[in-house]
Amino acid sequence: MTALRFILTACALAVAAAAAPAIAAPPEALFASDEPIRITIQAPLKQLMSDRAFRGAVAGTLTDPAGAKLPAQFSLRGITRRTAEVCDFAPLRVDFAGPPPTGSVFSGQNKLKLVTHCKTSPGFQQKVLLEYAAYKMYNQLTERSMRARLATVDYIDGDGRPLLSRVGFFLEDVRDIARRNELAPMRAGVRIATNWLSPPDAARYALFQHLIANHDWSMRAGPVGDKCCHNAELIGSGAPGAVIPVPYDFDFSGLVDAPYATAPDDIGISNVRQRRYRGYCVISAPAVASAAEFTQRKPAMLRALAATPGLDPRTRDRAASYLDSAFAQMASGPGLAAILKTCVG
Repeated sequence: MTALRFILTACALAVAAAAAPAIAAPPEALFASDEPIRITIQAPLKQLMSDRAFRGAVAGTLTDPAGAKLPAQFSLRGITRRTAEVCDFAPLRVDFAGPPPTGSVFSGQNKLKLVTHCKTSPGFQQKVLLEYAAYKMYNQLTERSMRARLATVDYIDGDGRPLLSRVGFFLEDVRDIARRNELAPMRAGVRIATNWLSPPDAARYALFQHLIANHDWSMRAGPVGDKCCHNAELIGSGAPGAVIPVPYDFDFSGLVDAPYATAPDDIGISNVRQRRYRGYCVISAPAVASAAEFTQRKPAMLRALAATPGLDPRTRDRAASYLDSAFAQMASGPGLAAILKTCVG
């Protein structure tokens, strides 16, 4: 097994994971509010979307809610959602050409991931909102989580021609997650050992993925040919037992139920709405404690779902019912034992 190789960001504080503050520092302005924003992105987007293999960036502007035009570079990102066969419009990375001015909602930002609408059909907006809601629910469990900010984006092509307006959301950068929690962002090699993971944080991560029926993740390895980790950012102190996985990308979950989402071939389920716990067996004890946390925080998590702007009541109710069955199983001793029975390793 490849030894763990961490590169700690120089400006981050290398403190033990257990020493993370009970109340995290406030986030940057963009993620300090849940109020949706409206922005405009103007760039040669049709050109960018026509070549999904393009690894470069195109220049344009992002106009913030106050009307300030911020020069930026826009590039494609993602794996499945990057492909034209899956998405009409790929996710974007926004790289600001210079620091956004003080007073802008983007003040303090440098590089941002923007989750876009994927399909141009208006109905697909509900999928975007459900994925956004998953981030808000995880925020109710821990500050060691990724913030998201909902945005209506008016897309304009480079020649000034309006393209469309759709809901998307920005994701907090891992460096800011680490800063808020007085920890360090870190990168690992191809694979890490389970004993490097913080047991309570790894258990929380695994149970949340079970709750929303997401199986498209790994806290220990990246996709084939890539570095660690798959749909997990890592923060911590670089010490054994102190590495905290932070989940992201929930579009393959049963909660979202995207039409392109497929179940893994090797875990014994036939569709993404089915659940199979994939946490590691060595964290089963802290998973029991984490399940109690889920039961306690259930009302707050369901409120976060219900408060998602633009979510259709039928979509909301169906999602709440889907989550409730897993919450009920976690709250039952025999039910929780049945969940943990399929632990890995």
